[in-house]
Amino acid sequence: MTMADREMPYAFDPLAPGVSDDPYPHYAKLRATNPAFEHPAGFWIVTRHADVVRLLRADHSVEDDNVAKSRIHALSMMDQDPPDHTRLRRLLTKVFTERAINGQAPLITRLVDEALDRVERQAAEHGRADLVTELAYPLPLLVICDMLGMEADYHWLRERAEVLAHSLEPVAEPTPELIAAITTAETELVDRVAAVIEAKRRNLVPENPDLLTQLIRAEDGGDVLSDEELIAQVVLLYLAGYATTMNLLANGVVALLRHPGQLRLLRERPDLDVNAADEVLRYDTSVQYSRRITLAPHEAAGTVIPKGATVLAGLASANRDEEVFGPSAAELRLDRPNARRHVSFGGGPHHCLGAALARLEIRIALGRLVRRFDRLALADDVAWHRLMITRGPVAVPVTV
Repeated sequence: MTMADREMPYAFDPLAPGVSDDPYPHYAKLRATNPAFEHPAGFWIVTRHADVVRLLRADHSVEDDNVAKSRIHALSMMDQDPPDHTRLRRLLTKVFTERAINGQAPLITRLVDEALDRVERQAAEHGRADLVTELAYPLPLLVICDMLGMEADYHWLRERAEVLAHSLEPVAEPTPELIAAITTAETELVDRVAAVIEAKRRNLVPENPDLLTQLIRAEDGGDVLSDEELIAQVVLLYLAGYATTMNLLANGVVALLRHPGQLRLLRERPDLDVNAADEVLRYDTSVQYSRRITLAPHEAAGTVIPKGATVLAGLASANRDEEVFGPSAAELRLDRPNARRHVSFGGGPHHCLGAALARLEIRIALGRLVRRFDRLALADDVAWHRLMITRGPVAVPVTV
């Protein structure tokens, strides 16, 4: 989209060819020249760390402008504001505890090792292996399914999740075919979750209940989740628990393979595992933007954004802000002292509920990957999904 008719110091089209391959130089120019940018398509982009954090913590509502709207989607915690969001999050927090997350470490370790076995076999047979297919995709899916007590149907879920990813994109005029595909995928996913919930209601195991069973039982001062609310939260956990982490892990692997010095550092320094997870999250996050609608005029970078505007908080751009991360902000540094100041998990009341689980999976997976294969390398160029909100590679071909 051209900007010839607008007097802007820098024109940015997030959907232009090539931007999805490497959006970060574009973000750097926006931070420097137009940090509160009004796109001619009708939305704003805020790109500096301080402004992004302020927006995430401000009294603004999360936008529900999906291509295909539904009551189930509208009932999810992600698309609610206080007090409804507070109520839903309180109920989920009662079961999505630190203890429950840390208890997944042995399972994650076993699943990572099994995935690396598959990588080794694929590389031996074909000369290369795809780390998305063998590691980044199945790991978070199997973990969240185990936590929920649900069957992990790889291909069935991946097909529907890839369709639903398009519902997050800011499409001005979606085609009837796209709307139909998104509606069908969501309906099929909701029906499957509803069937599992009904089966668990008939057989609530009294000892060692899974996360879904605990959600069914969850109560706070007499308040419980309605059937529709329960389905909506489980669909959110099901999708976010796998899709976001899949891309975070794949992006982290690509970052390490493109920085062999940092890969060697991680291999030699297990004490950096925790900080390395946050640094790869900062360096190349899978969720590039978080959407808000202004409920009142909002100031960002000296510009007043009007009430009722759709604003994209540039999480990925904020993570590379030189004002916070210094002159090396565009570099991968696993020993970066303030890596945890990234905003990859959002902020404010909508800070990601699964942040600790994602960190744990990334920490274990990356550490075991680089220490198992001391000759790990990219086997080919990396192709990226052509999406604006979600960033992740189609495949990560490697030799071991």
